[in-house]
Amino acid sequence: MANVNIKPLADRVLVEPMAAETTTASGIIIPDTAKEKPQKGKVVAVGPGTKDEDMTVKVGDSVLYGKYSGTDLKLDGVDYLIMRESDILAIV
Repeated sequence: MANVNIKPLADRVLVEPMAAETTTASGIIIPDTAKEKPQKGKVVAVGPGTKDEDMTVKVGDSVLYGKYSGTDLKLDGVDYLIMRESDILAIV
């Protein structure tokens, strides 16, 4: 896991999306234009939370999130998503 120099504020979480599937279960290769945006990723940085709620996720957790959740961010050639903890659906 890369050492990232970003500290999210409040209840924000920095997630590194996992690579999209390149083949189907039956072995068909999916072209880049047909690939769906990944909905699973690894938590890289976590904010301190709000005064009312502590953060549930921790750095290193694998999480599932909504397809259109978060804001895309590119840092040092690596793609990240920054989103609220409430956008995370589950910890895997």
